Amino acid sequence: MKNLRTFCVAALFSVAASMSAQVSGSPGQAKTATSAATFAGAIDREITNLEKRFVATAEAMPEAKFNYSPESLNLQGSAFKGVRTFGMQVKHVAADNIAIWAALAGNPEPTGINAPNGPVEMKSRAEILKFLRDSFAYSHKAVRGLTQENALGLVEFRGRKVTRISLVVLALTHVDNHYGQMVEYLRMNGIVPPASRPKVTAAPKPAGK
Repeated sequence: MKNLRTFCVAALFSVAASMSAQVSGSPGQAKTATSAATFAGAIDREITNLEKRFVATAEAMPEAKFNYSPESLNLQGSAFKGVRTFGMQVKHVAADNIAIWAALAGNPEPTGINAPNGPVEMKSRAEILKFLRDSFAYSHKAVRGLTQENALGLVEFRGRKVTRISLVVLALTHVDNHYGQMVEYLRMNGIVPPASRPKVTAAPKPAGK
């Protein structure tokens, strides 16, 4: 996992930097301003793509099954004891979203998010889904300050000094990791994940209408 994250850091930095260089070199544009906007924009698009997929998956689980965990299956030879429920997974991702992006922006962890598990008193599906959406809104806001120049700068996160770009990779891979787990939770409950459902195309209009 550590090697994978190192590779992702290098790849993400390279792609975003390349996009910045291409646009900032265009005639009549201010190089530094365009570079910064394009670098942050490239990563913001990745956040948006992941957000759409993850939020749709979280919303796909109905209220009655939101606290489901595979521990309840009692499968022989399995090791699901103590794993997070579906709702706890969503709440955990939301809390860590905020915690990671706060550190990237150089801000203290917001009061009350109780990362990594999320607020203890937050129980309902509606509250948790709102918390999730708010966490992505926070991510979009925090990434605006990321530039090609400060991406390798050090910030503090949970007692360690890390680069901003490594926190970007951590944030994205962390959401993706739990997305994969939640997809399995849905399928265990007979629910096809939204991303795997057939796309419905509109029927062609009759000629002349």
